[in-house]
Amino acid sequence: MGSVTTPASDRRATISLFSRLRTADGQADPFPIYAELRARGAVSPAPWGGHLVTGYGTCDQVLRNGVWLEPDTSWREKQGERTRWSAPSAREISRTLPALNPPEHTRVRRSAGGFDRTTVEQLGRRVSQVVEGLLDTLHERLRDGEADFAALVGEQLPVATVGYWLGLPSADWPRLRELTHDQVFTQELLPNASQLARSDAAMVELRAYFVELVRDRRRHPGDGDDPVSRWIRTWDELEPDRDKADEAVYFLALFVLLAALETTATLLSTMTLLLVEEPGRWGLLHEHPDLVPAFVEETLRYDSPTHVISRIASQDCLLEDTEVKAGEMVHLMVGAAHRDPARFPDAGSFDPRRKVAHLAFSGGIHYCLGAPLARLEAQTLLSRMIARLPRLTLVRRPAMAPRVAFRRLMNLDVSLT
Repeated sequence: MGSVTTPASDRRATISLFSRLRTADGQADPFPIYAELRARGAVSPAPWGGHLVTGYGTCDQVLRNGVWLEPDTSWREKQGERTRWSAPSAREISRTLPALNPPEHTRVRRSAGGFDRTTVEQLGRRVSQVVEGLLDTLHERLRDGEADFAALVGEQLPVATVGYWLGLPSADWPRLRELTHDQVFTQELLPNASQLARSDAAMVELRAYFVELVRDRRRHPGDGDDPVSRWIRTWDELEPDRDKADEAVYFLALFVLLAALETTATLLSTMTLLLVEEPGRWGLLHEHPDLVPAFVEETLRYDSPTHVISRIASQDCLLEDTEVKAGEMVHLMVGAAHRDPARFPDAGSFDPRRKVAHLAFSGGIHYCLGAPLARLEAQTLLSRMIARLPRLTLVRRPAMAPRVAFRRLMNLDVSLT
């Protein structure tokens, strides 16, 4: 007779999978582990409570359906004082736009505006200038041998773009970049105590920085293109209490920085890794530069910056054949869903010619506000790299940051051959 699978053995097996995900090998290549997890079904129990969702169609359904909510401030307060949700950084991040639910989400998102065609065109000129300068620096370093693309380009372009747009002094950019690396742990799947402590410390410093920024812009408003000054004017009309208005602007500025830096930097470095690890991809893009946008989209599917998105059930419901109670959390394993063979033929192959769809920018009302800017940066960089650095070669496989939900390449060492 075959062995009988019990809930306890299922739980132990899933814990083992996540233990492997948290190792250096698991972070470098989580996809075989995702395949094992996906084999358990589109929805499976999470060992710590709630559910794991690995099927693409089911993840897409959750992101687009208003039944599923963000774990907002109210939900986090119900989880108790001695949980990760009670950490100061977790409470702070719960008041930023991505963690809000309607009607507050609707109000704040409208106040934020967006990256319309005029804004994107203006930023496009800035991005082009920054890319040329960064590639100049990279090329100069490569004359002496190898260089770290992630440090010299991948990390630099997003902060130079959003820092310019927000009007932040360039001298502050390196520190802001470091703080974003630390704060992201509070949004991780299973942060430990030391990681949460780093997030808490980073958030204290980020709050002080952006609160002072809002005060300064209120004293010295920028021109019509300055988003912080525009948000101040908008919230003065929405909120009669000036302190509450300034607080709302602070959370918008904080959100823009956090959203624009971490994930975009990962996209740029991952895209470049995929380019340099396979020389034939250079030739393909050189012969078919019109594939640059598709190369970026396939990067977002193949190994997206965000591998986990969490949602809360607003009511008792069925997800596939699984009962989910109101208030229970589901973890959308986007990294696994993007390799779902039921959605993507030959899902483990990188194919820029693929007619791709992905969930890298989330979906529904929480679709990423900065998606046009991230695409602009990635496409501009990739186009100029193909033209300027056709002999760029990978020196060694990069190390990955100790994360599960949010990918980050710690380095990307390249050379010219």
